[in-house]
Amino acid sequence: MKYYLLLLFLVFSLHIYAQESQDSIKSTPKTYKIGIQLTPPFVTQNPNGTYDGLSIKSWNLVNESLDYTFEYKEYTTLTALLNAVESGEVDFSINPITVTDSRMQRMDFSQPYFISHTGVAKRKESQIINILKNLWSWEFISAILALLGVIFIFGFLVWIFERKKNAEEFGGGKGKGLIEGFWWSAVTMTTVGYGDKSPRTTGGRIIGLIWMFMAIIIISSLTASIASSLTVKSINDEINGIADLNRFKVGTVNSSSAAELLDLYGINSEKLEAEEEGIELLKNNEIDLLVYDEPILRYEIEKMNAAKSIEVLKQTLKKDYYSYSFPKNSDLVDQIDPALVRMLKRMEWENLIQEYK
Repeated sequence: MKYYLLLLFLVFSLHIYAQESQDSIKSTPKTYKIGIQLTPPFVTQNPNGTYDGLSIKSWNLVNESLDYTFEYKEYTTLTALLNAVESGEVDFSINPITVTDSRMQRMDFSQPYFISHTGVAKRKESQIINILKNLWSWEFISAILALLGVIFIFGFLVWIFERKKNAEEFGGGKGKGLIEGFWWSAVTMTTVGYGDKSPRTTGGRIIGLIWMFMAIIIISSLTASIASSLTVKSINDEINGIADLNRFKVGTVNSSSAAELLDLYGINSEKLEAEEEGIELLKNNEIDLLVYDEPILRYEIEKMNAAKSIEVLKQTLKKDYYSYSFPKNSDLVDQIDPALVRMLKRMEWENLIQEYK
């Protein structure tokens, strides 16, 4: 009987201990791991080590109603961050991750909290240097040669008819006569009309009449061709779609939605670890274009004091939707989404967006 009572006491004690342990576990809130990567202006770090930025502030507003206990886990590259989310190494990420078809197969996403665009950065072009370059371009040289060729042909034809009967104006030897014919043809074409030379033979006058009318058409088209070759064509004018990027040396950030877009359209691009590296390559003329998220490009260009030499084109390649990212089939999506939607309707969020624009 004594042993039976002792056994009951032990069982009861274990039950009480297990219950207290379970209550203790329930009373201790889970600490969620939130993956981040420094991505100004969305995720930045203060001198004291704390994190700031638009995405951080968005989460602070969302968490006011959730009251989660959390800690940030920083990753140095976008690739590492995406892999951490996909593998469940972190519970979710609040970084500005663009929702794409391929990413939706790897992970889940919340409602978008920011709408952006994929932008293109390039070096600013010098108008004077481009004009000087165009003066030595084949288009300009070929247009000039074509103009001189047409002038010479009509000068030669009028010389054929005038060299004997109008020797004082078109004679004086073959070389000098051809030069005189060339001079007359040029003066007639430009309608300067010095009157120092004029055809007197019937054949010469017919050539002259034909040349007068033809010169109006020819000089117009050739002038347009020359003007076109001298016109400074900026990269802005040459990019009307993604396919046009094939003519340039392009850089982008590895594993970004911009990289996915370029690969989808078969655009060869240099994959970089961060946008700062791409801006340096632009400054050093090692790439022609840097394709990445427009607001991040603009922020980094200002931050690196590169606005004098680098600009972001007005043309954008596609619209981007930034969302929180979660491991596939995470229960947290259904918990966080309602709070995120409520946050998007708050005036504080609208003010934050205006502040970061």
